[in-house]
Amino acid sequence: MNNPYQTPASKLAKNTRDLEYVGFWARTWASIIDSIISLAVIYPLLYAVYGKAYFVKTNFILGVGDFLLSYVLPAAAVLLFWFYKSATPGKMVIRASIVDAKTGGKPSTGQLVGRYFSYYLSALPLCLGFFWVGWDAKKQGWHDKLAGTVVVRPSEPGTNAVQFPEQA
Repeated sequence: MNNPYQTPASKLAKNTRDLEYVGFWARTWASIIDSIISLAVIYPLLYAVYGKAYFVKTNFILGVGDFLLSYVLPAAAVLLFWFYKSATPGKMVIRASIVDAKTGGKPSTGQLVGRYFSYYLSALPLCLGFFWVGWDAKKQGWHDKLAGTVVVRPSEPGTNAVQFPEQA
């Protein structure tokens, strides 16, 4: 029977010993999948609104429609997926989930909104905040560290035990 109060981590695995932190390359592939989906949705809409002129534009933003479709729609889509699924479609493909770093539970709304806006901080210094995932022991980018989240997925039992401080 499904328990509606299960945390994302407990839905992924029977216990945290069956979870692993998701590393740089898997998360990169998830981002590529998300980008392809976004482009497949947004570009036809931009073409419908602006025609071919959009793709040869000289202005940064052509108008309200461009701003809404290029910036607001992707942000809203990502946040909605995070709120309801704890993952974007790309993360779902790799069976990953965003969880609270302390409890393994569902992150708060504030954590998820903060995580989204922290992407900009991760991107500013030559994307160093994203590359940090490859060097960090918990595979956290700067956006994860600032929001107090980690990205986990099921692993082979006992191979890469994830420890959540408040579950110990």
